[in-house]
Amino acid sequence: MRNATIRQLQIFSVAATHLSFARTAERLHLTHAAISLQIKQLEEVAGIELFERIGKRVFLTEAGEVMLDHARQILQSLKEADESLSALKGLKGGRIAVAVTSTAEYFAPGLLAEFRKVQPDVRIRLVIDNRDTVNRLLASNEVDVAIMGRPPADLDAESVPFAPHPLVIIGAAGHPLAGRPLVKFEDLAGETLIVREAGSGTRTAMESFFTEHGLKPRIGMEMGSNESIKQAVVAGLGISFISQHTLGLELKIGRIAMLKVEGTPVIRRWHVVRHRNKRLTPALGAFWDFVLAVAPGYLQRLV
Repeated sequence: MRNATIRQLQIFSVAATHLSFARTAERLHLTHAAISLQIKQLEEVAGIELFERIGKRVFLTEAGEVMLDHARQILQSLKEADESLSALKGLKGGRIAVAVTSTAEYFAPGLLAEFRKVQPDVRIRLVIDNRDTVNRLLASNEVDVAIMGRPPADLDAESVPFAPHPLVIIGAAGHPLAGRPLVKFEDLAGETLIVREAGSGTRTAMESFFTEHGLKPRIGMEMGSNESIKQAVVAGLGISFISQHTLGLELKIGRIAMLKVEGTPVIRRWHVVRHRNKRLTPALGAFWDFVLAVAPGYLQRLV
């Protein structure tokens, strides 16, 4: 293994996490062929197959599981060395990796831009993905901090709520319920709902809301992105339960209406999360404090 490169270990670690060469190529901004070549070269160095391919799916072999454990230790040691050197140099030159759930992508880039105004020398890597992937990235220490609605229950994490997260019910601008001053909850019984995928924070909040009111949602479509949901609502395919922080443009131009359903908006909280054992470098500490101090006002201006 002495001839294995750090780049090969980095690519292998990401591929082993996602179990998809296509997803790995997307994450690392490489071609599928480049990922396959690096994995093949690492397998040649190791003298054993690290992945097995069954149909279109990829699985780790037993050797791959062993390699993943060691690769993560090596990469973690290098990261800690880099962080220690950055700490010696002070905040200038530090870097952080930030993961946000897909619903937070509507405000996270702007929030990071505000952070860069006060800390221009901190390098930032931003990852936007679904809740399950963000949880995995935190657990495997591939990111330093995450912004999400519901912190992971199965991770030894430190999480702090920093701002309200309003969830609302929307329809097309011309929907029959759009003009009512108050929509009774039972009026939703015959409506078709367009919802996020099972396991997402928004989907969980929606299911809890309907359960509390004793009504089973009539789900017509399930989609993996808020953008797809909004377009489906605009097209008149149904109504949706969605984060108000995703609606700025559509509300402004009048393509979507927030239905004034009793009991809404449903208020949850945005959280900033890191692994409890994660050491606060000067850069990470500055970002953590910035989110807690600045993000509440920043989000308030968006609704």
